[in-house]
Amino acid sequence: MEIKQVFVIGGGLMGSGIAQVCAQAGLNVCLHDASAAAVEKAVKSIAWSVGKFVEKGLVQGSAEEIVGRIRPCASLQEAAAADLIIEVVFENIEVKKQVFQQIGAIARPEALVASNTSAIPISQLAAFVPGPERFLGLHFFSPVPMMKAVEVIRGMQTSAATFEAGRRFAIQIGKDPIMVQRDVAGFVINRINFPSTIEAMNLVEAGVATVEDIDKGLRLASGRKMGIFETGDMVGLDVTYGALKSMFEETGDPRWHPPLLLRRKVGAGQLGRKTGVGWYEYDAKGQKIGPAKI
Repeated sequence: MEIKQVFVIGGGLMGSGIAQVCAQAGLNVCLHDASAAAVEKAVKSIAWSVGKFVEKGLVQGSAEEIVGRIRPCASLQEAAAADLIIEVVFENIEVKKQVFQQIGAIARPEALVASNTSAIPISQLAAFVPGPERFLGLHFFSPVPMMKAVEVIRGMQTSAATFEAGRRFAIQIGKDPIMVQRDVAGFVINRINFPSTIEAMNLVEAGVATVEDIDKGLRLASGRKMGIFETGDMVGLDVTYGALKSMFEETGDPRWHPPLLLRRKVGAGQLGRKTGVGWYEYDAKGQKIGPAKI
């Protein structure tokens, strides 16, 4: 199937990023969120980001032309016209279940359906839509416009044709696909990254090192552009918590249990940049002020 029309469900950081890279690749995008304000905010953010890409000569066409390919969609019913539907909602299986059950009644039988979940098994989500053979995982990384990697995940019932279509789509929008052949909680990259993320939190809680020094050490010694805690604030502590919780519940393996410090942060509403405080504190413009209280 040739993908020309993409329907993105979720107007947050990840959803807006996915909409942007699709539009930059020449695809028409319908961006939906339960909150009209979230979509409005997303489109403004996309316009700013695309403008920067145009200024640097990193994309072809004008900012107006690219952003013009993104249309706010108030109703899920408009997903009926899509070739590919990508779910990018909160990392909670019950929330995703409600979305996919609605989409299953709307999407064309030949349309591909994907989730951007970072940890929930694809096979479990595929059970919520008719035709699970056309369901796959497309796990993007933040910030989506900058990160080249996309995990293309094959569920138990994902057909070979769907898996290949996911690979071609990733290439079509300028990404480099990582083909995940078996459906395991956390897939590939998170199963590698999360142990170090958990250990970093444990080291902070034990008073071994500060958030700032750990991030600095990872940038200087490991060649990372952002430290673990800087990345966590950008993604959202609730997202990290949700992913770890899903992996723990799926596997029963205690190594994936969310650390106490993370649970307390999320419980206090300290979710990162979007709330003004996470591992660091931020001003009204989202600029980092300094480390938050632990």
